[in-house]
Amino acid sequence: MGAWTPEAEPSSTGGAAVTLVEGSSFCISTPNGDLSGAGPHGVFFRDTRILSRWELRVDGETPEPLAAMTPAPYRGTFLGRLPRRTGRTDTNLVVERDRRVGNGVREDLTIRNSAGEPAGCTVTIAVEADFADLFEVKDGRVQARGERRAQGEGERLVLDQRWRDQHRGVVVVAPGATVDAMPSASDSAGVIRYDVVVPARGAWTASMLVQPVVDGQDVEPSFPLDRPLSEALPAQRLERWQESTPLATAGHEGLQRVLRRSQQDLGALRIFDPQDPSIAAVAAGAPWFMALFGRDSLLTAYMALPVDRSLALGTLRTLARRQGRVTDPLTEEEPGRILHEVRLGVESGLSLGGGSTYYGTVDATPLFVVLLGELARWGAEPDEVAELLPHADLALEWVRRHGDRDGDGFVDYKRATDRGLANQGWKDSWDGITFADGTPAAAPIALCEVQGYVYDAYRSRAELARLVGEEDVARTWDDRATALKVAFNERFWLPERGWFALALDRDGRAVDSCASNMGHCLWSGIVDEDKAPHVVRHLLSPAMFSGWGVRTLSTEMGAYDPVSYHNGSVWPHDNAFIVAGLMRYGFVEEAQRVAEGVLEAGLHFGERLPELFCGFDREEYPEPVAYPTSCSPQAWAAAAPVHLMRTLLRFDPHLPRGELWVDPVLPAAFTPLRVDGVALGQSRIDLDVSADGTVVEGAPAGVEVRHAWSRSPDAATRS
Repeated sequence: MGAWTPEAEPSSTGGAAVTLVEGSSFCISTPNGDLSGAGPHGVFFRDTRILSRWELRVDGETPEPLAAMTPAPYRGTFLGRLPRRTGRTDTNLVVERDRRVGNGVREDLTIRNSAGEPAGCTVTIAVEADFADLFEVKDGRVQARGERRAQGEGERLVLDQRWRDQHRGVVVVAPGATVDAMPSASDSAGVIRYDVVVPARGAWTASMLVQPVVDGQDVEPSFPLDRPLSEALPAQRLERWQESTPLATAGHEGLQRVLRRSQQDLGALRIFDPQDPSIAAVAAGAPWFMALFGRDSLLTAYMALPVDRSLALGTLRTLARRQGRVTDPLTEEEPGRILHEVRLGVESGLSLGGGSTYYGTVDATPLFVVLLGELARWGAEPDEVAELLPHADLALEWVRRHGDRDGDGFVDYKRATDRGLANQGWKDSWDGITFADGTPAAAPIALCEVQGYVYDAYRSRAELARLVGEEDVARTWDDRATALKVAFNERFWLPERGWFALALDRDGRAVDSCASNMGHCLWSGIVDEDKAPHVVRHLLSPAMFSGWGVRTLSTEMGAYDPVSYHNGSVWPHDNAFIVAGLMRYGFVEEAQRVAEGVLEAGLHFGERLPELFCGFDREEYPEPVAYPTSCSPQAWAAAAPVHLMRTLLRFDPHLPRGELWVDPVLPAAFTPLRVDGVALGQSRIDLDVSADGTVVEGAPAGVEVRHAWSRSPDAATRS
């Protein structure tokens, strides 16, 4: 995952920051709820920081923080108390800030007085808006631009900025307050003031609404002051999500907490199409990637199929709508190509030469076809598949015409201009692809896992053809898959090392690093059976397996660094696909070992797996070490526990063939396990795994439940 510069990687939010998320909006604050005006703190809407400062003071004092709670992903409750008053040993005033983030912010402020006499105080909130682009904030390069205004209008504070053809604004509504505008050269600013008497053993309350303005039009707030909070759209969406998604109950309490946190985070990271709110896709992760990403959204939707099949359909439809049509070197758009990233901030057009969509990714396009094939196996309606099939064919045409730049039969990448990402696979940092001695590979680069994705896409397209009786078409794609598999095992295999090359470089040389990417090759099924044991031995070796998961790069490689983004860290989503690959080739104990390590790591991060963590060995430190700029929550990290459990359950539906394969190999510590309400076709099934066996209830009519393993590297179904 990355932005549009070769060095892109997330920036730190600070160790104690609190992040609230709803759709593509988010808020980063201190533990007491303040937005300090420094660093990454702020409220962000459509990739623009609409509040850069929001500081509460009572009689000029900052409340001492007592607790910060997040009852919902979009909601934060901050408790504090005032410093002691003269002549008292303790304070009698407790301050509660209840904040909800969506289209803007609503904050409900309560001051409670436990004393026997009324307490007078003055409450002020300093407000600033710099309207900085998200990438300016992330990179610490915010600069003032354009014309800024600040106006006090009764109980309303209006702040805005005009720059070129962009008009961004925010309106703060504070009933009962005195509002003063404080224009400055660098920010639009103001102060909200309440003169308060808090009753004896009573409370005082006030509510404030922060409403974005885009191109002069007020955006409908998510939590309006005149409607009950329970009727707000984010609250209703979350309630519907919780009611409609499966519920897992495990004998292992920690596992149950990790699974439920994953489910909650996936719901919070959904982004809805403003033209059709029934279509939801998944944003890549908070705080810096609350936008649509091709690769991240596709892989997350794949892993999240047991939780919500509609995410896959919504992601495919959303990406199909923006599928490449023309050739544009600045945005790297090409006909049939699936996008890398969509941005809406004030600088997005400048970053991409006039467009908000950037296409520089090599793997999203074949993964589009892979996800469509898997969605069909889970029981998508035939008309839904038919609607997307032409887009799958356009994607495969890109793979064959544009993806293979040098005509050697392998899909590769090279950025079109110096604005693009230098590396365009999932390890997209500038130094993410290196030889064993640490030397960076030169583009065009053909990544090993991408060949696996293409192989999988060919097999998926063949299967989709068979569903509609097109046997000749199916044979054509099967033949292409077979030819690619043969060529891959010849060119990428390094017999003297016993692993697959990470990539081929511009000269066709094997990039000989031992990296986690080859685990994805196991998942796709492109690896020959005789080579799989060698791959597995290296993936589970001390140089690769840290005890918490498989590292992205072996400790024996020249570029290894346990505190790097892609060269020695541990990524949960990477491990989820490695585990699926291990299981696919029959390495059950190894799959269990890696899955247990990753899921146990989640317990050390508050039951929420982060985007990545450091690659230090488990024997070196008793807990996994956090990576300082890791996104959390992050979409494919949130989906990883779901996919790990699907793999351990060996749960493989193929509804078009009337089959559901279930053959659990759960570690003993994870049983008993019950999952209620998994959507399959038009039905919902319940799954109960215990020492006495496995029971499946509610299978769709005409579907045979087979208590066996459908494993085969060349099988259409996958663990």
